[in-house]
Amino acid sequence: MNTLSRPKLAVAVKGWPRLSETFIAQELVALEEAGYELELWSLRFPTDTKTHPLHDRLKAKVHYLPEYLHQEPLRVAKGLLRSMMRRGFWAACGTWLKDLRRDRTRNRVRRFGQACVLATELNPDIDALYAHFMHTPASVARYAAILRGMPWSVSAHAKDIWTSPEWEKREKLQAATHGAEFLATCTGVGAEHLAGLADRPDRVELIYHGLDLTRFPEPPATRDHSGPVNFLSVGRLVEKKGFDRLIAALALLPDDLDWRWEHIGGGGSDAKFRKQAEAAGVADRIIWRGACDQPEVIQSMRASDVFVLPSRIAESGDRDGLPNVLMEAASQKLCLLSTPVSAIPEFIDDGVHGVLSSDEPALLASAMESLARDPAKRAELADAAYGRLTSHFLMQPGIAKLDLRLRALV
Repeated sequence: MNTLSRPKLAVAVKGWPRLSETFIAQELVALEEAGYELELWSLRFPTDTKTHPLHDRLKAKVHYLPEYLHQEPLRVAKGLLRSMMRRGFWAACGTWLKDLRRDRTRNRVRRFGQACVLATELNPDIDALYAHFMHTPASVARYAAILRGMPWSVSAHAKDIWTSPEWEKREKLQAATHGAEFLATCTGVGAEHLAGLADRPDRVELIYHGLDLTRFPEPPATRDHSGPVNFLSVGRLVEKKGFDRLIAALALLPDDLDWRWEHIGGGGSDAKFRKQAEAAGVADRIIWRGACDQPEVIQSMRASDVFVLPSRIAESGDRDGLPNVLMEAASQKLCLLSTPVSAIPEFIDDGVHGVLSSDEPALLASAMESLARDPAKRAELADAAYGRLTSHFLMQPGIAKLDLRLRALV
């Protein structure tokens, strides 16, 4: 235990750094500033070519586990052999084999190999393990924690909750199956679902990420309403973000409305969306920015009129939680247009802090047109969203709750 009576933590993450996961970077930086000593263990190597300034503020040493076991066979073999000498090996192996029987995948094998490496290479001063995301990172942390005989905990978000099998979520929340000491999750809807799977409901804690406003400039005092109406979206080009529906809606906007749409974000479907825009006849009004760092995102938010995020539930069950980008847009008093999916209504009351529309293209287009033609309404909604953010969704209360939970680990 360190001198500030806070556990020294090893944090398991999917990848580091990631442009789309500023909420993780924000939390880890805040924990360091609160006095925590952290080690970061990433299951994957970075793929983004840019980083946010927030990533540079993290002081923790970053370690990369073997992304694929065959790429580092000696390291994996050493981890396995040393793990076999640990008292917790057979318990960890039994837990993993039970999981493997229900999930016969290479990914499940890889998780145990990574856990053996983690347990072997972990600094002996580490007091507890903490994972971000309930699926793969939590599995690696869980197996490693059993091997090392130490407590572990997890923060669950969106995809990991809604696409993980129920048996796995349940067992990660049960003391009898080496479950997490606690699980933090960032949405009320997620907390309710997971509490129903836990052996004790108090094992699950609702902790909104919130926003650290010290990282953002004051919102612009005024917006220029001359020229075209500027719609802005920020998000990966994946099904759950609903950008295919948005492009279809753009094609339905009336001819007399002068508009532009700017998209920021990466993803593997860029060509598909560009092709859809060409076919819909709206490509000449769209600006594709690709992945951007946070200063670039904020600059675009300050220059836009309406932020549009038509989230939906993907066929796989994947969905957003409460996208931090909505709060970031609210920090710049940018009018919000989204959908009543998952935890978005926990931040936006329809007609009060923004507009929640169906993602059906005709209805989405109608909502976009209405806001485009009413600058006064946009300003009213944006002011209310800013008030909602500053009164209920700042980062600091969540970090205080997380601090109490982490302190209780040891």
